[in-house]
Amino acid sequence: MSPRMPRPRRARLSLFTAGAASLALLATACGGGGAGSSAAPKEFGYLGVTENTTVKAAMTTLSEGACKTANDALPLKVETVPQASLDQKLQLLAGQDALPVQFAAGNAPALTQQLARSGKVADLEAKLKELGVDDQLEPAAVSTIKALYGGKLEVLPYEYNIEGIFYNKKIFADNGLKVPGTWDELVATAVKLEAKGVQPFSASGQQGWPLTRLISGYLYRSLGPDALRKVADGKAKLTDPEYVKAAEEVAALGRKGYFGKGVGSIDYDTAMNQFLTGKAAMFYMGSWALANIADGKQNKVGAENVGFMPFPAVSGGKGSIDQYPSNVGLGITLAARSFDDKTGDWVSCIAKNYGGTALKDHGSISGFKVNTEVEDANAVTTQVRDTISSSKRNVLWFEALFSTKATTVSQTNAASLVAGSTSPEQFMRTVQDALAAR
Repeated sequence: MSPRMPRPRRARLSLFTAGAASLALLATACGGGGAGSSAAPKEFGYLGVTENTTVKAAMTTLSEGACKTANDALPLKVETVPQASLDQKLQLLAGQDALPVQFAAGNAPALTQQLARSGKVADLEAKLKELGVDDQLEPAAVSTIKALYGGKLEVLPYEYNIEGIFYNKKIFADNGLKVPGTWDELVATAVKLEAKGVQPFSASGQQGWPLTRLISGYLYRSLGPDALRKVADGKAKLTDPEYVKAAEEVAALGRKGYFGKGVGSIDYDTAMNQFLTGKAAMFYMGSWALANIADGKQNKVGAENVGFMPFPAVSGGKGSIDQYPSNVGLGITLAARSFDDKTGDWVSCIAKNYGGTALKDHGSISGFKVNTEVEDANAVTTQVRDTISSSKRNVLWFEALFSTKATTVSQTNAASLVAGSTSPEQFMRTVQDALAAR
């Protein structure tokens, strides 16, 4: 996962909209080239994505403050590309042995893993230990990264998010509703809201991942935290009846109109706006949305009227509601060939200061420890931070372990699933076929 400023904290698309970049092309570009000879960088080049302005802003703040010494020696230079173009850009630069010092990792873990196997990515775990700052990463964030990247620390957590359902406390109170603890109760809540003329859920069908997140949420609660790992390992298939059941449940929400009209054309910003202006009662989203919630210009219902609940339990299921989906947004990594002492100074400073800067100045929670006292903007932010610090076992999201092709297929077909033009069986079969073709 993600992405948020100049109009405060704009839509964050992060890992959620993985591109369809060809890993075969990358393998060809990197084949035989190795890591290339080391090259002392003349600038601390950072390649980010246009949609995520938070990392760029926080890095600029550090360059002018806590990391000014590192910046004087190796000046920060920021370049951004649209997230949809990121994978192609990384492939091109990798093939030219011209990756910048620091860059947003590929839209799916598979791309970064390919870069690492080609020797293009620095061994971050070893580098952090050498610099003596490996203790500056939150253990939960490290665990999430390693779950995504085959047991290796291949990216840094400039964001760390848990996911759940934000809800409008005033709408719930006005309609005599309690926070649902089970899926059946969630559906019953939606029924009551719809009957009162209130749209139950806001979601972006255009992005797709906010809908597929509901499928994985149901799977984790019904089948347990290893549900999608079993699919990735070939021990289960998405076409198995118990997996299709999850797609059926989510499709039913759409069939009953609980996402409102035209969900397939709703983009991320519009979905966020629907919730923050009180036009929808619930909004499945990650904790990066706290920045939007804290922004009075966007949030017309008031931060005090926003609550956060975990994805509900499935009766008789093997999962637990304290297993929160988590991600590190669009992780950031560093090139192997340009990681010299000056780069190390920058990385040390980032590790010690990024967490506090991102939280204090930009309302963004990262996977770095916060070494300064920061007062939370509102109660829901405190609730989410407490949940993150106390969570014991987290899970991933629907496409986390998918190939780039399967990720694209999943997210582009999600809207048709809830619109009823694609059956649950057909949706899961289409994604499973894309997985088999990887």
